[in-house]
Amino acid sequence: MLIALAPVALFLPISPIEKCGLIASLIMVLVVELLNSSVEAAIDRISFDHHDLSKRAKDFGSAAVMLTLLIAALLWIAICVPLVMHS
Repeated sequence: MLIALAPVALFLPISPIEKCGLIASLIMVLVVELLNSSVEAAIDRISFDHHDLSKRAKDFGSAAVMLTLLIAALLWIAICVPLVMHS
């Protein structure tokens, strides 16, 4: 997503701070996804056995990724929709 949308953000007719916001939102998705992957790897390293706390930790990591994607999507919509409406 970062590789596909970062160039789009750079070429949009918006202010530099809006470009930074769009790209930063994409980077934040990547950061949270890396943290989620590290939590899952650590839990899997400890044990592959089913445990409620392990499941909760993995679910919370996935929820964090989903919320970060939602924030990024809302930011992109808030900045790009007015561009399309005024074109």
